[in-house]
Amino acid sequence: MVLRMADITIIESADPRAIADWLADRLAGAKAGAITVPGGSTPFPILAALIESGRIEWAGWQVWPNDDRIVPEDHEASNTGKIRALLEPEGAHVRALAQDAAPPHFALTWLGMGPDGHIASLFPNTDPQIDDQQPVRRLTPDPLPTHAPFDRITLTIPALAATNAVVFTLGGAADKRAVFEAARAGDNDLPIARLLRAADARGIPVTVFT
Repeated sequence: MVLRMADITIIESADPRAIADWLADRLAGAKAGAITVPGGSTPFPILAALIESGRIEWAGWQVWPNDDRIVPEDHEASNTGKIRALLEPEGAHVRALAQDAAPPHFALTWLGMGPDGHIASLFPNTDPQIDDQQPVRRLTPDPLPTHAPFDRITLTIPALAATNAVVFTLGGAADKRAVFEAARAGDNDLPIARLLRAADARGIPVTVFT
């Protein structure tokens, strides 16, 4: 079932293959460009299905992580290392985040979201700003997540919102859906709400897989 609310499209109960098909439909017409993708457990089965589809010519694409933990790329907590291992054999150029990086305008910003409303590594305690003058920041979540207690490097809201489209994958979590709906309604000022405001101000379409 697809629900349309203003310029946000919510797609219910899609599996990784269905999400991969949506991504392919969005990207397959272009031979080159840049996308930014999330870490965590949710995106990798989707990326694997996207690779298996064979519909993307990865050699023309730059892939930027939304964020990363400040660890070596061969560390199990490294988003960049996992993305690189999956996509560079397909020909993609995976870019590691650095504080002096100059992210491009993205064809697509793909994000996850935490139950506390954080996006990328823009946690509530970091007070991310819609008009941040820096595209990349090094930050320390507070509290540090127990599964990944590391400082972070992350794209900021303006860098994430420099895009043609935004897609969220919420992984079927009811608590995340409730936080997202509250942000969309203007009932909280969490990082997710600020990103949605930035997208709305720029006329950027948002798609949400619950």
